[in-house]
Parts: sequence; structure tokens; C-alpha cells
Amino acid sequence: MGIYLNPGNEQFTVSVNSELYVDKTELIRYTNSRIGKDRPLICSSRPRRFGKTMAVTMLAAYYSKGCSSERLFAGLKISRDKFFRKYLNNQNLIFMDIQWMYGNALGEIKRNPSVEVVSYIQEQVIAELKKEYPDCVRDTDISLPSVLANINVATNEQFMIIIDEWDCLFREDKNNEKLHKEYINLLRGLFKGTPAGAFLKLAYITGILPIKKYGTQSALNNFREYTMVSPRHMAEYVGFTETEVKNLCEEQGMPFEDMQRWYDGYYFEAIGHVYSPNSVIEAVDSREFANYWSHTETYESLMMYIAMDFDGLRQLIVDMLGGQRCIIDVESFQNDITSFNSADDVVTLLIHMGYLAYDNKTKEVFIPNEEVRSVFLRAIKNNGWDEVMKAINASEALLKATLAMDEKTVAQMIQEVHMQNSSSLVYNNEISLSSVIALAYYSACKDYIIIREMPTGNGFSDMVFLPKRASAKPALVLELKWNRTAEGAISQIKNKKYVSALEDYKGYILLVGINYEKKNKRHQCRIEKFEI
Repeated sequence: MGIYLNPGNEQFTVSVNSELYVDKTELIRYTNSRIGKDRPLICSSRPRRFGKTMAVTMLAAYYSKGCSSERLFAGLKISRDKFFRKYLNNQNLIFMDIQWMYGNALGEIKRNPSVEVVSYIQEQVIAELKKEYPDCVRDTDISLPSVLANINVATNEQFMIIIDEWDCLFREDKNNEKLHKEYINLLRGLFKGTPAGAFLKLAYITGILPIKKYGTQSALNNFREYTMVSPRHMAEYVGFTETEVKNLCEEQGMPFEDMQRWYDGYYFEAIGHVYSPNSVIEAVDSREFANYWSHTETYESLMMYIAMDFDGLRQLIVDMLGGQRCIIDVESFQNDITSFNSADDVVTLLIHMGYLAYDNKTKEVFIPNEEVRSVFLRAIKNNGWDEVMKAINASEALLKATLAMDEKTVAQMIQEVHMQNSSSLVYNNEISLSSVIALAYYSACKDYIIIREMPTGNGFSDMVFLPKRASAKPALVLELKWNRTAEGAISQIKNKKYVSALEDYKGYILLVGINYEKKNKRHQCRIEKFEI
């Protein structure tokens, strides 16, 4: 048993013995299915705190020849699989935590500036291989792919390779192109083509970023990639499913409705709602629902990225803060943190970092839940978005005035939001009006799902506020007018039967008509109660 070659199962043992452990061992069924198949190479990228390390330590505990884990997996889901014992603890496994190795390399560089990071990483693994295969590894060997190829030729043995934090060097030393190229060349040697195909049995790498692109091509295009944009087979293993969270809440005596409001929001079509694992565990462990994101190093990055001067980026953030979903192009992103060419690239990075959720079916991006929304709120506050903060701070009072059907106060408060944001938001049509309205109703995101241009009856309602499952507030149907009348907006809601789309909703609905008169720069509001 070594650090890199055939490690033990101690870390996964700690996880399994935790009273809050959630069984994700069926991931092994999928990795087993790739062995002996074309392209047995898997790259699973996901945000921090979404169980990456848990997954790789589990796979290492299952495959590694350096430990015996049958009792550890007893009772877990994978133990019921008919092929459970086929690969159990009988594989040559190389396990590399690049972040840990990078930190060690920097320590060595302080003592000896001639040390190079990628060479150091290879030397550490080669040293353990030499102990195990002394007749196959020479003292002069410095290339890990070559060493593995030589061992394979001499012994016919193959290796599995697991890499945690594979993208660490791109994130931690983002401007060091020389280091990046050396690292990519190492990965190509390990994973791309012959002789890698001979010595490699399975590869599983995980990090925050998808594999780096050069132009439109991936540097390692033979990997099967699973990301927050397209999780596919990995969807069930990215975070906690709703069933898993419900079970945790029931076992630990925690209110599921509050768990939903704080940590629900990510959604994959194949499995439905997905929750941030670390946040759920922290909430259960501390018995408190709170923001656990700002405790991570990526918070500082969020402030930097949303302050970037790309056309449309600020507007996208404001729209999403107001509960809206925005269509973006995720294909142009180069999968690194330096090659930004548009607002869409920045937003795509935030999806991979977990600060935004993405609906692959509609191509829409949105802020997933209350926890992440509170992180954005703190970030824009510290970035000097004063006019936006004023609107957000007043949003709770606006929602209360709306629910109280106080038309005069609603019109006045929306007027104030307009004036405060006139410098940062274009305001010359119904589309920009809806952006201001969404921002003005920021606090409604706690209790409502806000749908823009919802198909309703004989047309599309501008904005519909559907109460979340844990909310007792009424639904709202908003119709916005430009240089017309608020009464006309209410009439349109009725005449086009917009409320018919809410026939499954139980309770009364408030119809809200808002008009902006460009000439005198005034807003009007009418609110009516509609009983289903």
C-alpha cells in the first residue's frame, strides 16, 4: 500500500462511518461498465462541496489492491450488484490528488527553486512504482507514461488512474502557460492513444472545470465528459437527490420545507431536483439553515467575475437576482478561468462553479436557491452596486404592499426602483420594464418561482409568481404595459384567460397590472383578487 500506488481505504471508511453518510456507491456500477469498453475514460466535473473527493476515495477503496474493503461496502447499494466482487480490490490503482501534490511541490520549490511542478508530480509516482516493479523502472526514468508503458510490456499488467482536482493547476496558477502545456502533455501521455491504451484499464478524473479547450477542440477529446451543463449518467451522483434529502430530514428531525427553500434549485431532467451535499450536511449537523457558500475560497472569485466589464453581464445578474431565467450560449466557453470573450463565458464558468444552475432543455441559466442568492447579494454589496442594493432592500415592503393590494404604494415603490436604476438598466420598453419589476420584487424569490412569458390561456403572461411548495402566499399574475393603462393590463389578463394556466393551483390569485407612462415618467398600478 502506498500514497499513490494502491492506496488504502481509510478516508472512505471515515465517510461511511459518519452518521450523515448518503450512499452513492452505485456510481461504481457505471465505472465498472466502462472497463473493457472503448474509451474507458471519465471526466466528472462539478463545483466545490459537491462530493468530488467522496467519489474518488470511494472508487479507490473499491478498486485498490492495497486494501480489503468487502466489509466496508457490506450493506451499501453496490454490494447487491451481481458484479460487485468482479473488480473488488484486485486492480493496480494510481491515485493522484493534484491539489495536494501541487502544495507539496511548492514546498519543495521553496527549498530548491529548480524543482518543476509537473516533473515533481511524476517523480513521486515513479518512486512508488520503482519499489513495486524494481526490474521495470530505472533510476533515470522521468516520464510517468513511459514507465507505465514499460511495466505493461514487461508484465502485461494494466492500471487504473484516478485524479482528484485534475484542473488545480489551471485554477491555482492560471497565467502560467508553460506549466499548463507541460501538464496537458502529461495527461495526453497518460490517456490519449497508444501506448496509453495498452497500460490503461480505466481513468476517472474530477475537478471543477471541464477539460480545457483549444479553439473548439478539447485537449483530451477521448474522455467522456459529465458537467453541470450536461451531467448525463452522472446526474444522480452530482449532488443529493430530493428523496435522499427527504430521508435525511426525516431521520434527523429537520423541516424539509426549509431545506427546500435554502438548498433546492439545481435540476437535471433525468433525476429532478438536486441539492448541494455540503450545505445539506452542514445544515443538519449545525441544526441551522444558513449560507455555507461564503466560507469557501471561490467567494472571492465570484466578486471578481461579476465585476468584469462585458456587455450585458450586469443586466444578466440583475435579471437573475429578480428570479428570472436567462438564455445563454454555453458552447463558446474555453473551460478555463482566463479565456473570457463574452458575458456568456463568465456566466458559464459560474454554472460550473455552482453559483448558477442551468436547464439543458431550455438553455436557461438562473440562481438556484436562497443560499446562493444570499452569496450574490453579499457580492454585489461589496462591489458597490448601490442602486441595485436599494431596490433589493425595499423589495420586502413592496411584496407586502402588493399582497395587501395597496396600489398607490406599489406604484410609488416601483417608481423609486426605476429612478434608482436608471443609470444601470436600459428602460425604454416592456422588456426593460419587466427587468426592473423583477428586481423590485427580489424578496419574492424566497417564496415564489417567478416565470417570465408564461404560456397562459390565449397568450403569454408577462410574469407569473407561483408559490413554492412550502409557501402559503397567493399566486400573482403580472401584466406590464408601456404608455397604456394599468386597467388595460388587468383587462388583458381576464380577456386572454391568463389564469387558466393555473387551474391546478389551489387558492386565490392576485391580478396585478402595471403601466409606465413615458411622457410623465410615472407608474400606475391596479390589483384585483381573483378566486378560482
